[in-house]
Amino acid sequence: MVIHGFQKLTLLDYPGKVACTLFSGGCNFRCPFCQNGNLVQHPEWEPVIPEEEIFAVLEKRRGVLDGVCVTGGEPTLDPDLERFVTKIKELGYLVKLDTNGYRPEILKKAGGMRRKSTTIANGHQKCAPSRYGETAGVKKIDVMRINESVEFLKSGVVDYEFRTTLCQELHGREEIEAIGKWLSGAKRYFLQNYRESDYVIDPRFSGYAREQLERFCEILRGKIETVEIRGVD
Repeated sequence: MVIHGFQKLTLLDYPGKVACTLFSGGCNFRCPFCQNGNLVQHPEWEPVIPEEEIFAVLEKRRGVLDGVCVTGGEPTLDPDLERFVTKIKELGYLVKLDTNGYRPEILKKAGGMRRKSTTIANGHQKCAPSRYGETAGVKKIDVMRINESVEFLKSGVVDYEFRTTLCQELHGREEIEAIGKWLSGAKRYFLQNYRESDYVIDPRFSGYAREQLERFCEILRGKIETVEIRGVD
């Protein structure tokens, strides 16, 4: 698997676990608020970290790290994902896979990898179905593919959470209500506020004040088991 970034320690990316994070490159979406625009648009410009180096660190930190986050870009685009994740699990690590959910067939395969450890899938819910193409930055999008991933995760085959990065320009009360209806019955959903960075694909967006995010949470509670805000001071 082609890995372009390796954060050797994180206490945030894998909730409740001490982990490291691996970043793949490339994506089938162009979410304008994405903070990893360099990985999404021009992965060929980024350095490649040898697999041997990654697994040497993982071997050394067995018993220190609990898990490994595999994120991107969009890791389900890499044809080597299954072999790579299986190799990580054979070392006894938990694996958290971040995905936009557009390749449900790959997500289901990842969910079936039961060797020694489990997979938690983090599905990125960009917006309500009616605005998904706009928020994903692509003109033609088959929302039913996203829905297939949503229903698979909601079935409880693997542990999971859903997450949306909120921007004032794309997400309002109407969109939050639609997401709540779509994800009704889900286990966990996190609202993540938009933040500027040097690598945002389109830096014209703005985040919400915490008070407004709390109001959005109240709309969603009762429909989704756990609703929380992440990444807001």
